[in-house]
Amino acid sequence: MRAWHVVRYGEPDDVLHLVDVDDPPAPGPGQVLVGVRAVAVNFPDVLLARGQYQERPPLPFVPGIELCGEVRAVGDGVAHVAVGDRVVGSRIGVLAEQALLGADEVWPCPPELSDAEAAGFVIAYQTAWFALHRRASLQPGETVLVTAAAGGVGTATVQLAVAAGARVVAVVGSAAKADAARAAGAHVVVDRSTQDVVAAVREATGGAGADVVVDPVGGDAFEAATRCVAFEGRVVVVGFAAGTIQDVRAGHALVKNYGVLGLHWALYARRRPDLVRAAHRALSALVASGAVRPVVSDVVAFADAPDAVARLAAGGTTGRLVVAVASGADGAGGAR
Repeated sequence: MRAWHVVRYGEPDDVLHLVDVDDPPAPGPGQVLVGVRAVAVNFPDVLLARGQYQERPPLPFVPGIELCGEVRAVGDGVAHVAVGDRVVGSRIGVLAEQALLGADEVWPCPPELSDAEAAGFVIAYQTAWFALHRRASLQPGETVLVTAAAGGVGTATVQLAVAAGARVVAVVGSAAKADAARAAGAHVVVDRSTQDVVAAVREATGGAGADVVVDPVGGDAFEAATRCVAFEGRVVVVGFAAGTIQDVRAGHALVKNYGVLGLHWALYARRRPDLVRAAHRALSALVASGAVRPVVSDVVAFADAPDAVARLAAGGTTGRLVVAVASGADGAGGAR
């Protein structure tokens, strides 16, 4: 089969090579063999290529952490999916024509989603769900501030916060990205390239600040968030896309009475797969109701995967970039 390999550490378009490798072995107990239809590009793919991710598979390795595919074989003890089922899944090593995953790493695909939409359904929406509901305990009527609101995690967070009855203030980096945040349902959009984020959030909240902040950016975005978080607000740290891992000022959190909460979704996938399954059921129900739908900005051919990862690294994308792996994989905009 064909697969992409990271052959050394560096920028994605330099270090990704297309290779022929052996097909995966037959699935053992608790495993599922998936024919990959589409793979969503995530920022961890950039970090994996650079050797900066918290997990560092030995070189060479297959990147890609999120897929939509079709079950080709199942091992003993797997009951929630069957051969022929369309599934979504997440683990490192799926940017290939086939992937072997654990039973707790695949879930039934919502039938309403196209292959491209489904490929970007797991990580962003699970991250947003755990950030809002598990970590921040979001309540209806609260105000949610989303940094990088036009990206994959950002648009998912906006959609889920609106579905939960929150008022959403979205921060974006350009006028073009503002349109994406509004389309996701944001009530107020702040363009940090032309506006003072802190002043704009305070104005939008009548001076009270945001009850919940979801921040995948870090650095200056986190610092701004701590200046406009509400009394008893919660700042959920989900990543450092800006490249700076900031320090948390405990004294500042004390005098303003807010909390800083970390969220590493993959740790839930490893330690509490029951919670991940419950979140998947809730998210699938929201898809069925029409409340949420992944935003796909572009679908590229399998041969163009390195370019897609490089585009994400450059920071100018909105929504999700998806790599079509199977020739029959469908694009955005409709069910399979």
